[in-house]
Amino acid sequence: MGKYFEEFMIGEKIATEKRTITEADIMQFAALTGDDNRIHTDAEFSKTTPFGKQIAHGVLGLSYALGLAWKTGILDGTVIAFREINEWKFVKPVFIGDAIYAEMETTETKALPRIGGGSVKISVEIKNQNGEVCHRGMWTVLMVSKPV
Repeated sequence: MGKYFEEFMIGEKIATEKRTITEADIMQFAALTGDDNRIHTDAEFSKTTPFGKQIAHGVLGLSYALGLAWKTGILDGTVIAFREINEWKFVKPVFIGDAIYAEMETTETKALPRIGGGSVKISVEIKNQNGEVCHRGMWTVLMVSKPV
């Protein structure tokens, strides 16, 4: 079972496991979204870009980070909704072969009795295997209160 609203403590930090980005991930994401920009899908073209090689879609990294956050178990059965993404920055590209993970820190909680829980703001940094920040921003999730 996940964490209840009341169990989130300001300053609490959680790191996810890592996930390695593959070319197949990028191609499947391109097919799913229709975003087949050659900087993501064409290795030869990508060599001519400032990055020098293929990069993952920015929202692919964000999506995988959400999945990695889910796998921590903190949201399982207690999340009401994912509400907001704020102040999101794509700081550094994610490349094929990068093993990304998310470091999350609870920064704010606000009780919302009308929904039977509250909102939790989480500062997130998505990092690569070298600990370099690739994305950063804030997530807001709505969490259910602990049963009485």
